[in-house]
Amino acid sequence: MKYLEQIHSPADLRRLDPAQLDGLAAEIREKILSCVSETEGHLASNLGMVEATIALHRTFDSPRDAILFDVGHQAYAHKLLTGRYESFDTIRQFGGISGFTNREESVHDVLTAGHSGSALPAALGIARAAALEGSDRYAVAVVGDGSFTNGMVYETLNCCADAGPHLIVLLNDNEMSISKNVGGMSRYFSRLRTSRRYFSFKRRLQALLRKIPCVGKGLIMGAYHVKEFFKRLVMRTNMFENMGLYYLGPVDGNDERKIELLLREAKTKDCCTLIHMITLKGKGYGPAEEHPSRYHFAGGFDPAKGVCTPPRRTFSSVFGSHMCALALDNPDLVAITAAMDKGTGLSSFKYMFPDRFFDMGIAEEAAATFAAGLAIGGKVPVYAVYSTFLQRAYDQLCEDIAMQNVHAVIAIDRAGIVPGDGITHQGIFDVSLLSSIPGVTLYAPETYEELKDCLERCVAGTGLCALRYPKGAAADYDRTSFVPAAEGIAVAGGDQNADVALLTYGRLTRHAVLAAEQLASRYRVRVIKLVRLLPLDLETISVLCRGTALVYILEEGVRSGGIGEAASACFACRQGMPPVHIRCVEGFLPHGDVESLDRLCGFLPEQIAAEIQNILQER
Repeated sequence: MKYLEQIHSPADLRRLDPAQLDGLAAEIREKILSCVSETEGHLASNLGMVEATIALHRTFDSPRDAILFDVGHQAYAHKLLTGRYESFDTIRQFGGISGFTNREESVHDVLTAGHSGSALPAALGIARAAALEGSDRYAVAVVGDGSFTNGMVYETLNCCADAGPHLIVLLNDNEMSISKNVGGMSRYFSRLRTSRRYFSFKRRLQALLRKIPCVGKGLIMGAYHVKEFFKRLVMRTNMFENMGLYYLGPVDGNDERKIELLLREAKTKDCCTLIHMITLKGKGYGPAEEHPSRYHFAGGFDPAKGVCTPPRRTFSSVFGSHMCALALDNPDLVAITAAMDKGTGLSSFKYMFPDRFFDMGIAEEAAATFAAGLAIGGKVPVYAVYSTFLQRAYDQLCEDIAMQNVHAVIAIDRAGIVPGDGITHQGIFDVSLLSSIPGVTLYAPETYEELKDCLERCVAGTGLCALRYPKGAAADYDRTSFVPAAEGIAVAGGDQNADVALLTYGRLTRHAVLAAEQLASRYRVRVIKLVRLLPLDLETISVLCRGTALVYILEEGVRSGGIGEAASACFACRQGMPPVHIRCVEGFLPHGDVESLDRLCGFLPEQIAAEIQNILQER
């Protein structure tokens, strides 16, 4: 590394000669590709943002000027330019740096990001706060075109006209989010970037200027204001200008000099400016340029060969396959996603039933109410969404589905601990959120067959029904000792005189069984597996736990509103019930591999066994 190793802060970047920036950009791409290929991470989006990030840090004085990256997974170059080159190889690893921007990690990470739509309203708030202080600090929001399908962006744009000159919006238009962008905004950006009248005129003007001896090239570089004037003559006023923003672009977002020119231009305006840049997702790495969605997130791979992801059976893939099977027999079954057809396993459904598949873009709230409307219209909607993103739709689940008493199904993917992505992506709140809504039915399948059965029950059910399942594949261990005890409850081990009742659900069932085996030489442990979490069958659970010395509840979620809290409250009101100990997620969870996060939470079998033994010995 010739240049990158010398960059310890944005101040070092500004000391580089402009002629050296292309070399720096190449080194950044090399470092990102090398690191992601060894570990895993978001590749294509970061390769596309290199030049723009260089331009941002050369134009603005971070952290005095706040630079916010929407979602945050496109900030790898930002991390490399803000003092994290030496630690970059630890990205997304337990104890290493985050794959997203994180306030705990650097003063240059203004916002702990992970969810779409947050950067612009936060930047507006920062700009307003600076204005109240009489400060000339800038707030810059880098927002992808996919995020413009998010309601918070629209809501904030409505307020930006009065924000003043120190709020700048950098629209990163790469024509792709995780799945291909959908909807009217995507088509609108396409029209902006492909206006034949404007670009035809631009080419003719540049050709004319080039014919002028000696000074032609210089005139082209200095003709930006002229081009802006004529652009407004040949193009209609766009929606951003109609909302009171000063619009610059479209501009090549992979040309550092052009982006820097426009950023400096924006600083001269007396109002909020939006710069529309066109970037190439995967820039600099051929396979990622050709298949950007495949390289949106990449695991370990050989850069020379590219990503090779053989089909793997996962909860998401089984869900998607069974959705297709059910849809063949049920013409009213429809599927909804929020820009996540591939991630949620619905790609096959989209292909087989295109008229019954709906992608709402990055608009989880709207997708939930849309599901309610489909249900009112006589359809059976299944809305597949990651647990962390479902948090945004709580109001709609409550007000528009449950309160309306309509039948809709929520397939909650990535429930529980999620490796790598970290604090903003952990699926640890869905049980607590849904438990507060009256009339909800919630399942937590642990096997593929249970998932199929739970999905069928949800589709055939009434009201708001949901099933939650983890990222990845089902655990492989001996489950033959489990026998049904009631609907949605199975029991393994321990006779009527068991010493311990170990109550759990989902992925952690394996951990509970292994912990019971470790305790078997000293204690009789009855493992109670809940497949149906809501409504919670407290009567059956009470019967199964009565007579034991301890009820140990193992829960892959937060304590408040969880199953453990509900069971503990019930037992406290009944005579003769044993004491309860709850092992759950305490607080927010960082990034890391599943085993490291399990250890942090005390979820490993040996930790569970040791804790149970200590409790019994103390009593």
